[in-house]
Amino acid sequence: MQDFWTSLQHFVDPEKLLREGGFYVVMFVIFAETGLFFGFFLPGDYLLFLAGMFVATGKLDVNIYMMIFGLIVCAVSGNFTGYWFGRKTGPMLYQRKDSFFFKLKYLKAAEEYYNKQGAFALIMGRFVPIVRTFAPIFAGIVKLEFRKFAFYNIIGGVLWITSLTLLGFFLGRRFEKEINDYLLYIIIGFIVVTSIPLLLTFIRKRVVNND
Repeated sequence: MQDFWTSLQHFVDPEKLLREGGFYVVMFVIFAETGLFFGFFLPGDYLLFLAGMFVATGKLDVNIYMMIFGLIVCAVSGNFTGYWFGRKTGPMLYQRKDSFFFKLKYLKAAEEYYNKQGAFALIMGRFVPIVRTFAPIFAGIVKLEFRKFAFYNIIGGVLWITSLTLLGFFLGRRFEKEINDYLLYIIIGFIVVTSIPLLLTFIRKRVVNND
């Protein structure tokens, strides 16, 4: 069991993923996190940021434009996969038992977020861990009009990929010499920032339940 958790830690370590797997691993992670219900634990946000930073500092041998284009394709196609999965499985997901690769509470959290934001959740939800995995699935479950889904999917994918990847790229070019010294703090900072929406949701639910 200890070996399993050690392997999992290595797999979700964004720096290790980039150094050992390169561009194609980044593409797979982005597709899986946005299109497969078991991808909710993958480190999408800071992986994008680090990918841009690694391109800027020469640690990842790929053109920044090629990277952004490839990642947009993966993010958009991932959501299409999630939408299709939601349409096909629908209510069956709500009967599914919890496992390491599936948590019903995450699907319900995405449902709540989607009900509040409407189809716009497909854009803003890109920046919220777990929600970006389950929002397209729920859009498929409620059978959101495909053209509307495709529009929000593409817009959200472009904004998410370009903003985080270019942020990492430009900061990497600007602070290339300092990157190695502060990389750990950058990763921790991104984990904290991307966890804030989930923490706020948890606190809000506790307050409501107590009332």
